[in-house]
Amino acid sequence: MRRFYRGIFIVWVALRYGLDELVLTSFQKPWLRVVARIVSIGRNLDAPRGQRLREALERLGPIFVKFGQVLSTRRDLLPPDIADELAFLQDRVPPFPSSVAIATIERAFRRPVGDVFVQFDETPIASASIAQVHFATIRTDEGEVREVAVKVLRPSMRGVIEKDLALMAMMAGWVEKLSPDGKRLKPREVVGEFDKYLHDELDLVREAANAAQLRRNMASLELVLIPEMFWDFCHPEVIVMERMNGVPIAQLDRLRAAGVDIPKLARDGVTIFFTQVFRDGFFHADMHPGNIQVSLAPETFGRYISLDFGIIGTLTESDKEYLAQNFVAFFRRDYKRVAELHLESGWVPEGTRIDELEGAIRTVCEPYFDRPLKEISLGMVLMRLFQTSRRFHVEIQPQLVLLQKTLLNIEGLGRQLDPELDLWHTAKPFLEKWMVDQIGPKKLFQQLKAEAPRYAKLLPELPRLLHDFLENRPADHRRELLELLAAQKRTNRLLQTIIYGGIGFVLGLLAMQLLVRVRLF
Repeated sequence: MRRFYRGIFIVWVALRYGLDELVLTSFQKPWLRVVARIVSIGRNLDAPRGQRLREALERLGPIFVKFGQVLSTRRDLLPPDIADELAFLQDRVPPFPSSVAIATIERAFRRPVGDVFVQFDETPIASASIAQVHFATIRTDEGEVREVAVKVLRPSMRGVIEKDLALMAMMAGWVEKLSPDGKRLKPREVVGEFDKYLHDELDLVREAANAAQLRRNMASLELVLIPEMFWDFCHPEVIVMERMNGVPIAQLDRLRAAGVDIPKLARDGVTIFFTQVFRDGFFHADMHPGNIQVSLAPETFGRYISLDFGIIGTLTESDKEYLAQNFVAFFRRDYKRVAELHLESGWVPEGTRIDELEGAIRTVCEPYFDRPLKEISLGMVLMRLFQTSRRFHVEIQPQLVLLQKTLLNIEGLGRQLDPELDLWHTAKPFLEKWMVDQIGPKKLFQQLKAEAPRYAKLLPELPRLLHDFLENRPADHRRELLELLAAQKRTNRLLQTIIYGGIGFVLGLLAMQLLVRVRLF
């Protein structure tokens, strides 16, 4: 019954904000168009469709807000006006009672909260759709007192999420069956992708592990601070991390007053992003201003502070190699090679004409190469490429969609910090160096170095293995071959016996029939 009532509420909100106009009018079923005209009588739908969709998702609650945030990254599937509006969705969620947070902590650690922390601030410092954060103080095993931030999962989140995801999957199935664009938009696949992100975020230990990996990766760069995780205080519902003291990056006036070099901050953000993506293949994929601060402490002045590691993007070596080849082709304006790479990777159907895809890519990219560098936007190039891809039914890989979404965030943040920021110019030397490292002698040396322990073990054994092979293997193969030939001969004789017996049986029947007919005659 709860699922039924929840479904009724979702339908009511959809009608209230005119979402039926977005959905039903695109269906080819005549009776659905009649329904769309009936339910739209007497409503004021002056607001743009993207705004109405955003407000409806906010009305439906945190899970739908989160879904809208993920959906906003799929610019390959959505019209630009809707994708832009969904990008404004924020986790403006009221905090849950502190007594519930304390109960969750005590259930996780099986101790009273006073035994877990030296001091615990019951007033939450931040609240989002999945969890909220409290400040506290702990005593480590070494007896050191540390200030920490405690992230506590919202109560009963898994049950709520499972119910809403089931409803989303059901509605996605309807859209896919009834809408002519349903198969191309892949609504069930989008819901499945959202399901994965949400379940990853529900395990806070996974988030802690992501943070620990990023902290190790970024330690040598000295441009960004990642909070330390205290593993003795980590649980799937509660994690405890180092308390970070910084100024939100959106407070530019305060940062300027403190003497932070804003243009350098913008360039450092680009360097951090491209280092995570192309060097490590492991990047923070939720880098909106709410998750970024700037340190004003003397020893780390002007460094970024990254927070919230629930969504992490990863790239395999093949992903990075594919990107490298695409970038090389783009820099050389070899659009035919870009089209061939799309076909070779299976991103476009086999019957796609290379010359048509090449012409579409040239139309998107060529204008940007003839502009001054500061007017070139890598994010805009990617957006237009994704829009073009819809025409050719390009299969967009989820990990590269996360990359595109994060690149747009970084570029938007960088231009907010420094309107003169040239992302292309800042990134190009880094990408060129990385590509040389990927396909040059340095990469070969690294691969040989990585395989050296295996070679060191194999080389002393190689003469003995070669001797054993030459001594024994040919004889073994000959023996096996002779046995196989003998078995084949036995099989052939058996088949001949069966065939001859069958032929004799048939001839006998024919002879009997002939004798009977002769006698009767």
